[in-house]
Amino acid sequence: MATNQAKIEALLFVSGDDGITVTELAQLVGILKPAVLEQLTRLEQKYAADRNGSFTLIHADERYRLVTKPGVAGVVRRYFEAPAMATLSPAALETLAIIAYRQPVTRVEIEEVRGVRASAMLQKLQAWGLITVTGRLDAPGRPAQYGTTPAFLNYVGVMSLKDLPPLPDEEDAANDEDSNQYMALFDAALTDEEDDQDA
Repeated sequence: MATNQAKIEALLFVSGDDGITVTELAQLVGILKPAVLEQLTRLEQKYAADRNGSFTLIHADERYRLVTKPGVAGVVRRYFEAPAMATLSPAALETLAIIAYRQPVTRVEIEEVRGVRASAMLQKLQAWGLITVTGRLDAPGRPAQYGTTPAFLNYVGVMSLKDLPPLPDEEDAANDEDSNQYMALFDAALTDEEDDQDA
């Protein structure tokens, strides 16, 4: 059975860039906040003492994030900038399509549509310069809201977001609130751009 420290570490990992609060950790793990803070302190000490490790813990107020140490920044940067990363995977395109059509949109809202975690994909899309944090939602934890960038417009080959194929009307969209409708329209936009380049 996993220890409380292991559970907290796992939750820090999956929370990604958004991080997670002490209150959320306490609720999810099922222990009191002082016990969570004690485990977080132990994790900080563990990462600081492990010279061969790549992670460290940072926090602002109650929100904690697991991040990589500066010493591995070079290899992480190469991962995101490698030529193999230049071609977006179906999962990346799906996430990008949802952001394009629903921006500003939070990670949780994206995950509700896709049905899977989106933290790692959001980090990649940010590293590629296709999306950016456009603001914070006025809600507990002030989650980040994501939107597309000018680089996204260049990637898709449109002058503005208005040039993307329109979504179905609100009633139809409510009856089909999944990623398929976004991907179908996004694929159409990309196909149109490829046809224009071939012409």
